[in-house]
Amino acid sequence: MAHQPWPASAPELAEMRRFNQKLAWLPRFKIRNRVTPRLIQALLRVSQKVRKAPLAETRLVGVGGARVPVRILRPSGKPKGVVLDIHGGGWVIGNAQMDDDLNLGMVQACDVAVVSVDYRLAVDTPVEGLMDDCLVAARWLLSDCPEFAGLPVIVVGESAGGHLAAAMLLALKAWPALLKRVTGAVLYYGVYDLTGTPSVRAAGPDTLLLDGPGMVEALRLLTPGLSDEQRRQAPLSPLYGDFTGLPPALMFVGELDPLKDDTLLLAERWPLSQAHLLADSAHGFIHFPVGMAASVLAFSRQWITQRVFKPV
Repeated sequence: MAHQPWPASAPELAEMRRFNQKLAWLPRFKIRNRVTPRLIQALLRVSQKVRKAPLAETRLVGVGGARVPVRILRPSGKPKGVVLDIHGGGWVIGNAQMDDDLNLGMVQACDVAVVSVDYRLAVDTPVEGLMDDCLVAARWLLSDCPEFAGLPVIVVGESAGGHLAAAMLLALKAWPALLKRVTGAVLYYGVYDLTGTPSVRAAGPDTLLLDGPGMVEALRLLTPGLSDEQRRQAPLSPLYGDFTGLPPALMFVGELDPLKDDTLLLAERWPLSQAHLLADSAHGFIHFPVGMAASVLAFSRQWITQRVFKPV
């Protein structure tokens, strides 16, 4: 379906523009080498050791001989559903604990458990390995996890996690009975064409947070040895997959995000989708301390609750 503009108020838009002025002073995120991501990852782990983490279970799960670590957050009572969370970080940084704040918000607002996938990173593993990790976690949750047996599952992915979430859902079509338990997907500003959509190719040096001019080359570095034709194959580039039979999806992307076309084009191909374009918003906006971000997260959690209690 066509996208819908996000109904932001004038004060919310003004607040976002002021925040963008601060973002303009920050360095742009690049994944052109492996040294910087390793440094950022090390700093992330140090900060997580210092900060008090919520009660969570870390478990190694899998199907067959494949295993992947997951981080599980639970509500105080019996969960009504489960969110399978796939974190962002450009495929080269991040971990499951990084999403604790967002995931605790879902636990509390939606009365769900959250299983966050601690997939391997592309500094040491081909991106296909990351996709395999997410599929292994999904198959375990949907078939071999007695604690959450029979509960509806919602998939949530952000940025690179949006790519991995969409790829995983396409791969799950090989297991129709498992896919049937997935009652919805929430995708925030994902990457769905690893050759670069038009908005990625046109991204300039004034891009906020992301290194606009280097994005196409970064995607090529992520998939070494492949031609653009090979990069466009689904599920590696989910945009070119067949979305018939997939659950309803809720998507968000910012007007200032180089990945804008990824979401808008995916929404055109995904039959049961609802996409929102946020004015004056950059990549990563759900983490910004602004009213529009809070409104989007509240809407997402309400939508998740509806998909848990009224699955189609």
